[in-house]
Amino acid sequence: MNAAASIIEVKSQREITIMREAGRMTAIVLAELAALVRPGLSADILDLEAKARIERFAGAAPAFRGYRGFPGNLCVSINAEVVHGIPKKNKVIREGDLVSLDLGVLYQGYYGDAATTVAVGAISDSARRLIEATRTSLSLGLAQVKPGATTGDLGHAIESHVKSLRMSVVREFVGHGIGRRLHEEPSVPNFGEPGRGARLVPGMTIAVEPMVALGSGDVVIGPDGWTAKTKDASWAAHFEHTVLVTQEGFEILTYGEHE
Repeated sequence: MNAAASIIEVKSQREITIMREAGRMTAIVLAELAALVRPGLSADILDLEAKARIERFAGAAPAFRGYRGFPGNLCVSINAEVVHGIPKKNKVIREGDLVSLDLGVLYQGYYGDAATTVAVGAISDSARRLIEATRTSLSLGLAQVKPGATTGDLGHAIESHVKSLRMSVVREFVGHGIGRRLHEEPSVPNFGEPGRGARLVPGMTIAVEPMVALGSGDVVIGPDGWTAKTKDASWAAHFEHTVLVTQEGFEILTYGEHE
């Protein structure tokens, strides 16, 4: 999900403490949901589990439900679906699928946001390479996060790795600032030029989320008005972390077993 706010916010220590907790909850629930993924499971079950598992934390709520009209608590995107997949009952997971789960938690007025892609049983070699490429591109992007770096540094590191493997980043959807709003400035594209874009400073919180396709990376929105699919039907993967820019580099706020 993407949106824009007007200014880049630097978080106070109080805000960072709350966001650490929101991120911890997000990571725990996302790992639990990933462990539930299996052949024959319908996406609506994952959606119900997401709501129940988030709400077991006092003061926490699903971040996506009702956001700009989104009907689910969780985004479930399968194979050629890139992002924003609606978790419908008739969306059934099968052996060999790639299932991307994107989850947000709202806690005490602040957000955590993370995503992972799950391999269902035995998957193809190309699907395995896709997962590895996307996960590695996220790590390479995060390695650029430090005071004085720019969003262009992150995007360049991500896309350079993806292109070297003859895959494509999805350019229509990008990472973003996060805090009191689910989507804040700055935009954090998965492409760019070193030294360009917003400059990072300690206290900024951003969501870095490469979406990678085996094909061109061009997308089309499905008839439900939400689900983004690759135009060429090539498979896609999605990984995301919410991170804090620190004096030394970065801290992953959504670090957990889904990593």
